[in-house]
Amino acid sequence: MTFPLLCCLISYHYAPIMEMKIVSNISDEQEIKTDMEKQIYITDEEREKCRKVANAFAELYELTDTIVVEAGKYGFVKLQYYNPPRGFDSVVTYTDSQSMFDDLWDEWLCEMLLTPVLGTPIAEMTYEKIFKCLPKEKQEELMERRTYFKKKSECSIF
Repeated sequence: MTFPLLCCLISYHYAPIMEMKIVSNISDEQEIKTDMEKQIYITDEEREKCRKVANAFAELYELTDTIVVEAGKYGFVKLQYYNPPRGFDSVVTYTDSQSMFDDLWDEWLCEMLLTPVLGTPIAEMTYEKIFKCLPKEKQEELMERRTYFKKKSECSIF
């Protein structure tokens, strides 16, 4: 018996079993979709905290090619680097306010450190080194902004 003929006989003989398996997979897929619909990705409490954090960093959205949007049951999404016609090159999802705050703070601080030195050799340095090169007063001023954003977020957990 040749191989193609053997394959045909096996598939003919086992076709009802294969069909049942396919139907079973469809049922499993529907069950997974149902489970996903029931899945809670962000609590109402965290959603409210994230909303406050997103609003606190509104000035960042004006300075950069960044925006944070609410994504319903999935949490909040940071979209960055808009590139038509593809859309955004970077997408990050948040379901907890602490990680969202930390990330947006880093974005804001990096923007404040890099923008004044663009086009100079200092721009090639790490953000940490740029920060250390600043006068103490400027370092303190930037760090006070972290406190400002915390207060504006109305989040006492940070």
